[in-house]
Amino acid sequence: MPNPDRARRAWTDQAVRRIEADFNRSADTHLIPIELPHHPGIQLYLKDESSHPTGSLKHRLARSLFLYALCSGWIGPDTPVVEASSGSTAVSEAYFARMLGLRFIAVVPRSTAAEKIAAIEFQGGECHFADEPNQVYAEAERLSREVCGHHMDQFKYAERATDWRGNNNIAQSIFHQLGRERHPVPRWIVCGAGTGGTLATLGRFVRYNHFPTEICLSDPEGSVFHRHVADRSVTAIGRCESCIEGIGRPRVEPSFIPDVIDRALVVRDADSIAAARVLSERLGRLCGGSTGTNLWACASLIDEMVAQGLSGSVVSILCDQGERYASTYFNDAWVADKRLDLAPGMQAMREFFAGRGFRPR
Repeated sequence: MPNPDRARRAWTDQAVRRIEADFNRSADTHLIPIELPHHPGIQLYLKDESSHPTGSLKHRLARSLFLYALCSGWIGPDTPVVEASSGSTAVSEAYFARMLGLRFIAVVPRSTAAEKIAAIEFQGGECHFADEPNQVYAEAERLSREVCGHHMDQFKYAERATDWRGNNNIAQSIFHQLGRERHPVPRWIVCGAGTGGTLATLGRFVRYNHFPTEICLSDPEGSVFHRHVADRSVTAIGRCESCIEGIGRPRVEPSFIPDVIDRALVVRDADSIAAARVLSERLGRLCGGSTGTNLWACASLIDEMVAQGLSGSVVSILCDQGERYASTYFNDAWVADKRLDLAPGMQAMREFFAGRGFRPR
């Protein structure tokens, strides 16, 4: 008589092999130098996570979450997978669910960019909408019970699903790629937070390896994270008013580890989008709003380094493909409807790249 436990174990073995084979086929993402000819002692790099098969930083997270759930025995051959997401994680999880022949349902805010919805569906996922961003947590939990599925819960498991000591995580990759550069140990690594998992990996890795690198959180003005870094008693706000998808939250997520953060910089939505547009002009391809948030924080730090006569490298993340925001951040009508004035921010970024200082208005 067939042993169902043995059959499930065999399926899990094959599922893990498929995910590892997919990783083996994928080259590491590039570390792109951003030219700063007017800042000769400083180097700026962006880790281009948009080149993953699903087009964003969240590909790493989704892979880790699936491996974590599989090896924990939470997912079997007939288990529907449910996730609460602002879009990009759901795209990546849908990719891995389809690879394993599993049903995938994404619980996303109704305001999620149409391009992200299309990308989730392209990967074989289903979308379930919540009217308010802070409703996605409870709705994903409810829906997973309804379909007898597994709630992947990126916000809870992001910081533990990734091996922060090494195993080719994003931090290890960054330091390896910097190995032959002029400043191989960065002065700053700048990163936004959605779950907080990437920040946790970066912060733990530099401490584990005795690097003096400092970690800077780049956070939308409407998010709770920078408030929590400043005052640990602040754990939630009514809602996150930011329109920058993927980063910023209304509550402090379980995977957000504030003690690995050395500094938090607050960025207005208009400045994030302005920075994304200027960077897109310089790269010749579109990048998303969270990348703009990162770049704005990098410019602030580099301007301080110049004022203090410091040299060194600054590293951040090019989070995802800007084509996903063609109807939002790169649509002038949408920007006008949101009453966002991009002109001051774009001028400040252009002056920064021209070496005339960084003077946000």
